[in-house]
Amino acid sequence: MIPLPRAWLLTSALLVGTVTGLVAAVVATLLVKTPVRPDLVVGLVVAVPSVIGMLLILFSGRRWMTTVGAFILAMAPGWLGALVLVQVVSSG
Repeated sequence: MIPLPRAWLLTSALLVGTVTGLVAAVVATLLVKTPVRPDLVVGLVVAVPSVIGMLLILFSGRRWMTTVGAFILAMAPGWLGALVLVQVVSSG
């Protein structure tokens, strides 16, 4: 059984995780100047936080570990959204 934290705490972790993903994408876009294949970047941005977050949620023994897993899992949509927006804007 997955130990669930209080609803407000889980919601806060998801919201802050999404914002952290957005900020991380903007910072990464500004720092990386070499051309990188977009399909590889999108794959890494979606796969890495999703796998780590799901593993933390599934194998958590404490409520705070479930919250951290939800935070990491929520980083993927924010990061992906910002990177897709940067790609659309830069392509004209």
